[in-house]
Amino acid sequence: MQERAFWISPGRGEIRPVSVVEPGPGEVRVRTLHSGVSRGTETLVFRGAVPVDQHAQMRAPHQDGQFPGPVKYGYLSVGLVEAGDPALLGRTVFCLHPHQTAYVVASTDVTVVPAGVPAARAVLAGTVETAVNALWDSGVMVGDRVTVIGAGMVGCCVARLASTIPGVEVTLVDVDPTRAEVAGALGVAFAHPDEASPERDLVFHASATEAGLRRSLELLAPDGEVIDLSWYGDTPVRLDLGGAFHSGRLRIRASQVGEVALSRRHRRTRGERLALALDLLRDPAYDALFTGVSAFDDLPELMADLAAGRRSALLHTITYPEVR
Repeated sequence: MQERAFWISPGRGEIRPVSVVEPGPGEVRVRTLHSGVSRGTETLVFRGAVPVDQHAQMRAPHQDGQFPGPVKYGYLSVGLVEAGDPALLGRTVFCLHPHQTAYVVASTDVTVVPAGVPAARAVLAGTVETAVNALWDSGVMVGDRVTVIGAGMVGCCVARLASTIPGVEVTLVDVDPTRAEVAGALGVAFAHPDEASPERDLVFHASATEAGLRRSLELLAPDGEVIDLSWYGDTPVRLDLGGAFHSGRLRIRASQVGEVALSRRHRRTRGERLALALDLLRDPAYDALFTGVSAFDDLPELMADLAAGRRSALLHTITYPEVR
């Protein structure tokens, strides 16, 4: 079958035809309903900013092509199983797959979207999974004072999840004042970086900026920890580690969704983590993140605009043409 997929070369995107074979035993063909743009990662890929030594590590599941490009990249896809495994036929599923109108994958590569989770909201599963992993990495506890710096997709999901833990006080921090409305919908406080409260037990950093990471360290109480979820690509980051970093016994730890957090790695699989993320998306508060939508055919222009900062949607979703 002839389908279409979105491909990226540094600084340019295009829609290309792609052949999709009939599913074999243990496979399904998924007709895409919605996909989501993971803005931070996908714009870095669009700009050709994946460091050479990270080409293998940053491959997406079902990626075609090699960095810096042309490459078929993306990993937030929701669709309807239209052929293949009878147990999944007609089910709405999430898959870590690039932007493509339809695709064939192993049955084990899709996760059924639970009842009560709208298909459009389910595109956030990969991002909520990242947030789950970050909380597992952090060991956040009842009553902690938590700040999340960077009110993008990941930061907002971390803030919402942390706020559901009893007694945890969460402040979402961003330079964009319009994110205050989103913070309110997520049930957390909001502050500009210059006005954020200090003496925090834990800071999650998700702004992917040097200034954001510096401010994260400044807000910690003694013996506090920064969980850094940012991917900086090929951009160097400079920190002043004198003063409070040393005397306050502060810590910085990277959290990345490619591996299950060490505290759970021997007791939870990636599949279980993703299923948990989908179940957590029964929460309608996450709808506040959906602030932009485009048609599949508009992806080349959209990605160029996002990479250049000409559009500021929090989560941009992609709709797909109906099959007649």
